[in-house]
Amino acid sequence: MNTKNNITWDTRELRNALGSFGTGVTVVTSGNAQSRLVGVTANSFSSVSLEPPIVLWSLVSTSPSLKVFDESGRFVINVLALQQIDLSKQFSRPLEDKFAGVDYSIGLGGLPVIHNCVATFECKTIQRTVVGDHVLFLGQVENYFFEKKTPLLFCQGNYMQVAEALRNN
Repeated sequence: MNTKNNITWDTRELRNALGSFGTGVTVVTSGNAQSRLVGVTANSFSSVSLEPPIVLWSLVSTSPSLKVFDESGRFVINVLALQQIDLSKQFSRPLEDKFAGVDYSIGLGGLPVIHNCVATFECKTIQRTVVGDHVLFLGQVENYFFEKKTPLLFCQGNYMQVAEALRNN
């Protein structure tokens, strides 16, 4: 339970309510040959600006990968396709080598770009801000790639897929 401004709420229930907003699933990667490669599953990705192209994502401030993201000054947003559920799970676990068996190539700044994603955005960090229990990263997109594939979605604690509900006529 948390109490703020005389309002009491259950943290788990708040998380459930926030989880009602469906999102895409990404694996955010960083690192280089001189340090180590890191990657985390994140659904906190969003577009901020088209001119210049800027995106954001956030990472819990206790993440063991935070130091590498900070030192690199770069990150790659890998938007996962429906068939990449296993990658989402792999990068959400505390594994010694999260890249074992992952098909990727080296992109800008020596960062890993995961293959077969719906989209990838190679970014330079332009701002880092601590907000609550997370670190918010803003990045300028320096390179991107996308394919028309079915994206992996997450909502209400479950993986989901796109279903066309309405058509704009």
